[in-house]
Amino acid sequence: MIVPYAAGGGADAVGRVVAERMRGLIGHPITTENVTGADGSIGTGRGAGARPDGYTIVLGILDTDVLNGAFYSLQYDVLNDFAPIAPLVINPITLFARKTLPANNLRELIAWLKANPNRASAGIQTVGFRLLMAFLQKTTETHFTLVPYRGSAPAMQDLMAGRIDLAFGGGDSLPLMQAGSIKAYAVASDTRVAIAPDIPTFAEMGWSALSYSMWFGLFAPRRTPRNIIGKLNTAAVEAMADPAVRSRLGDLGMEIFPRSGRRRRHSPRS
Repeated sequence: MIVPYAAGGGADAVGRVVAERMRGLIGHPITTENVTGADGSIGTGRGAGARPDGYTIVLGILDTDVLNGAFYSLQYDVLNDFAPIAPLVINPITLFARKTLPANNLRELIAWLKANPNRASAGIQTVGFRLLMAFLQKTTETHFTLVPYRGSAPAMQDLMAGRIDLAFGGGDSLPLMQAGSIKAYAVASDTRVAIAPDIPTFAEMGWSALSYSMWFGLFAPRRTPRNIIGKLNTAAVEAMADPAVRSRLGDLGMEIFPRSGRRRRHSPRS
């Protein structure tokens, strides 16, 4: 399983939890390989070019499988070079800050940024997070420096160390906030996160246009035989139904995709 982001982050955690359970269901070992760079497009591109025999699968997210295709000239087609296996989780996105930043809530943060133009720095790990930060600057009329990272783990390490001031992060970063290592201002999802109900949404704070959640799913190279896709889908669905898997992902703030029925739409809007 190719994970196109650095080890230790949300994508890596989801990939490893799912791979571990799928291994027991298909009776075959599944190794995870972190292939980072170019906002996840290097690892995703390697998956697109892999032999379509079911032995290479890719963990895809909203950025690698949608947004990168809109912003970059890629060596693969995000729509036509992959066969979908199964959706996995929704990862709620939160705006975090170093714990020593003087602002205690979103309104105080915006006031601080306006009083200190171009002094703050914000880590960005994906195209989606870059869009969020740019949209935050535009709607609040603030200015700060964007610092690119290969994944959420190195960005959060620098945030905890105080080397950057802000970063958007997924539910996997909420335990850092709960431990007091970083602080949180607002959730970009439509609703609050179950494991951190005290964090308000951007909509509640008056910024209803800033709404964004990241989905995760499994993909195979195109032309992978349908019977192989079917076996992988069955294993992925059964893995996501396992109470232990659901508990581990829930502890990371992840929302499991329902197996059927309608659900609220998750997409960036402006």
